[in-house]
Amino acid sequence: MFDEPILSPIFIIFTGAAVLATIALFARQSLLVAYILLGVLIGPWGLALVTDMAVIDEAAHVGIMFLLFLLGLDLQPQELLHGLAKTAWVTIVSSALFATIGFAAAWGFGFSVTESLVAGSALMFSSTIIGVKLLPTTVLHHRHMGELIISVLLLQDLLAILVLLVLEAYGGGSASVVDVVLLALYLPGLILFAFLFERYVLIPLIRRFDKIQEYIFLVAIGWCLGIAHLAAALGLSTEVGAFIAGVALAQSPIALFIVQNLRPLRDFFLVMFFFALGAGFDLSVLGEIAIPGLVLAALTLGLKPVAFRALLSRAGEGVALATEFGVRLGQISEFSLLIAVLAYQSGLIGSQANYLIQIATLLSFTASSYWVVLRYPTPIAVSDRLRRD
Repeated sequence: MFDEPILSPIFIIFTGAAVLATIALFARQSLLVAYILLGVLIGPWGLALVTDMAVIDEAAHVGIMFLLFLLGLDLQPQELLHGLAKTAWVTIVSSALFATIGFAAAWGFGFSVTESLVAGSALMFSSTIIGVKLLPTTVLHHRHMGELIISVLLLQDLLAILVLLVLEAYGGGSASVVDVVLLALYLPGLILFAFLFERYVLIPLIRRFDKIQEYIFLVAIGWCLGIAHLAAALGLSTEVGAFIAGVALAQSPIALFIVQNLRPLRDFFLVMFFFALGAGFDLSVLGEIAIPGLVLAALTLGLKPVAFRALLSRAGEGVALATEFGVRLGQISEFSLLIAVLAYQSGLIGSQANYLIQIATLLSFTASSYWVVLRYPTPIAVSDRLRRD
């Protein structure tokens, strides 16, 4: 019945997601945890009902791009620049601190210096998808929270790209110091191009055909994916490109229309993302790295919120906001999974170090999303009191 290579996995994933989501809501649990658990259960290392992950991984990546695009549409450029200025030192200090903690923990469990350095770099970053997906945008307080979170995450993404370039260079790739210099030049160039193209090409076209909603919808998707892939071609990440595309359109009259119409499409792809996260973990290696993985995840969940609260309080934010900020970014990043895979493929780390980072990331994702959903306002809260769009 389902001979097409993409139709069958989608049918299985979304049917299973609907079942587990229903169970999760009755049990008052996080939907994100349900999607991750679904991936573990029916993915290649579980019941193997879904084994071809190439298309799923691509779809998951599209979900992250739409997420960053829609977030950019909610932020004004002037407010974003102000947030970046405030959070730059917070990002630098926190990244150095977590890298040191990750290195010390991995080295203490007997991993090599190189493997410990990679583990430390993985702990530097917080999850864009957790931080943004669980953040309400319709409450004024959380608009300011969103500005701070995206400022830190954007700077972390740039640091992550530098780490990936270093890994490529040391792993025998083609990256060099020249690539890093070019990266510093490409970013402002991409921003300038996006704002000029939006002002002189995109907006005039939209104004001329603004009564055709289907056209606006198609232009928005094309703009998001086009700038994202242009960023990738320049050596930046597609996530950074999608975010820049959103910010460039933030002051346009159709920003609200795009946000409202792209949310269902974004959520479709994000289910794929969380499924792919769970499906990518090999349960057979769990016994070998369970304790180090638990320790690394526990250190992240315990220390990141405290460190971010202290740093943001020193930056002049209130204690309540700084505390919530720390909890929302108190996990390891999806970028960390990419760092682990690239380091493993380059021969810099062994399989155990690779799976150490994966299990720590998966555990921190699960625990952090559960904590945020039960304690703070989110669009998917199980409590009516905490549910905010």
